[in-house]
Amino acid sequence: MSSPVSQTPSQTVLYSERLLPALWIWLVVAGISGTFVLAFIPISLTVGIVVAIVAALVLAALLLMSTPRIRVTPETLQVGRAEIERRWIGEVAGFRGEDATQQRGPAMNATAYLCIRGWISPVVKIEITDPADRTPYWLTSTRHPEKLVEALQQTSR
Repeated sequence: MSSPVSQTPSQTVLYSERLLPALWIWLVVAGISGTFVLAFIPISLTVGIVVAIVAALVLAALLLMSTPRIRVTPETLQVGRAEIERRWIGEVAGFRGEDATQQRGPAMNATAYLCIRGWISPVVKIEITDPADRTPYWLTSTRHPEKLVEALQQTSR
């Protein structure tokens, strides 16, 4: 869900994306919820259906509440709960396919900040240049690595 959205000049959003779960995650939620019908059939089919619906709503709410957002403004970058001033951002690179797998695995630094979702393959690596921050870079999943890199490379820092 990336979209260039404008607000007041100081709050202009250059890029915004929610890392929503993939379709297969929602199918797993439906399957888990459906098992409640089977578990409650000995009591009552109606009770089983009601419990399954409540379970589906609760699981969906938990998934949506835990969905991180990426947000780039002229002054800041927010990835999940982390936020940094853009003046502390160095090199930015997007990766897809095998390169993304490499970044999420063998090439990953254990001290990096990660906002990775298993259902989103592409990633963007964002170098952190703040001398007071021991984090060498942020690595975040994104469905649109080219758009995120472009927003972060805009010179309106």
